Amino acid sequence: MAKVSRAVARERRHARVRTKVHGTTDRPRLNVFRSLEHIYAQVIDDTTGTTLAAASTVDRDLRGQVASLTKIEQAKAIGQAVAERAKAKGVTRVVFDRGGYPYHGRVKALADSSREGGLEF
Repeated sequence: MAKVSRAVARERRHARVRTKVHGTTDRPRLNVFRSLEHIYAQVIDDTTGTTLAAASTVDRDLRGQVASLTKIEQAKAIGQAVAERAKAKGVTRVVFDRGGYPYHGRVKALADSSREGGLEF
């Protein structure tokens, strides 16, 4: 039996989670993607297939603010930014999609800061 790479294992976990987590118009999905250097967050309405709000460490508006921060602090800043942008669009309740990543570290920091920013999940 061949070993499964970490990326393939994460994709399998993500696919398994996505069968249960579905964003609606009332409660869109807060999706997290994490790479080695950056973190991305999107609020997605799966019924229409549209992204309502997004923030990332490569975003032009946030890039200068998060450049000197640690990765955990960057995740907190991105969580706060995506919460503000979602609230501006009228979204207050979301479903959290951790993207197959363990719920600790940067993913947990992003989730906690978006809760502090006003999103409920």
